[in-house]
Amino acid sequence: MSAVYSLYPTPDAAQRAVNRLRAAGVAEEQITVISSEPFEEHEFAQRDRATAMGWIALGGAIVGLASATWLTRMTELAWPLPTGNMPIVAWWPNMIVMFELTMLGGIVAAVVTLLVTATLVRRRPAFYDPAVSDGQILVGVDNPRDAAAVEHALAGADVRRL
Repeated sequence: MSAVYSLYPTPDAAQRAVNRLRAAGVAEEQITVISSEPFEEHEFAQRDRATAMGWIALGGAIVGLASATWLTRMTELAWPLPTGNMPIVAWWPNMIVMFELTMLGGIVAAVVTLLVTATLVRRRPAFYDPAVSDGQILVGVDNPRDAAAVEHALAGADVRRL
């Protein structure tokens, strides 16, 4: 892994570094910003804000509901238990299973989406510096094409290579 990053004491300095990296031609997806606290008022904190996690969780819940409906209905029709004039498919008891599988589908979809979008599951570790835990803000580029241009854009702070 090769990365070039720098640590900044204030969010304003980190925002200026992100702006200089963009001006140097670094793609937005390549810029990494890591901080120990949220800085919602700064533009670099808004980059990864919008996600489709809610819609994906809803889709998982719909798949869970459809699966539960099919499972309970087909089970009762495959082994019918005639009970007088009552219907073979009893929806009130089936709602318990339908609710549980709806929740299971939504939760599993949300957890998988979190693992994928947060890149918590990866082959190689992301670059990190312990100074981030002390309040510093890390701004860097993973595998830069032009390391000299990135170092020049990050100038003004302690530039480090990994």
